[in-house]
Amino acid sequence: MSEPVLRLQGIEKSYRDGDIAVLRGVDLSLQPGEVVALVAPSGAGKSTLLHIAGLLDTPDSGSVNLGGVDMTGLPDRARTAARRRDIGFVYQFHHLLPEFTAAENLVLPQLANGVGRSDAEGRARGLLDSVGIGARADHRPAALSGGEQQRVAMCRALANRPKLLLADEPTGNLDPETSDLVFGALMGLVRETGLSALIATHNHDLAGRMDRTLRLEHGALA
Repeated sequence: MSEPVLRLQGIEKSYRDGDIAVLRGVDLSLQPGEVVALVAPSGAGKSTLLHIAGLLDTPDSGSVNLGGVDMTGLPDRARTAARRRDIGFVYQFHHLLPEFTAAENLVLPQLANGVGRSDAEGRARGLLDSVGIGARADHRPAALSGGEQQRVAMCRALANRPKLLLADEPTGNLDPETSDLVFGALMGLVRETGLSALIATHNHDLAGRMDRTLRLEHGALA
């Protein structure tokens, strides 16, 4: 078996000086090309787990290994560089920059990562075409529907060709029909690019369309 894209070992996380234990010895491995659903009730710690996996937060104990490299204890600059290079994020709300067009929202993170403008613009339009909204590339977010905005956000997460996609309820703010459309577009992008994905969702039907499902209960995975 190949090296996991993501490996979490013994992750512990508490708040309020240890009074509230959120994660209790979580172990998780994600293989290349694997799409895994993370199902949990509200308040179970799934967002905390995603933040730790995405190097946005640090565990109290345990290790986070990304692409064969132990990220635990690395300086903030190194963690930030790894996050920008190797991880894409999609949230329940799109968080697009309102003053920029759909295409520009994809171009900007690429420029920040050292990609030339021409290449960045070409990739941005190619990604938007792949999810069926290429014709909306020059529209600002306010002129897009909720489903279109979320598809732009998904494309932005993949703009820098990450190894790992982390998504926190990416369709949770959409009606069922739009949710199904957007999730289908997301799965198409993930399968086409071959990256690994950990997707938190309350929707068991969507979870059933992924490779496997992990359940987070009482701070541990089941």
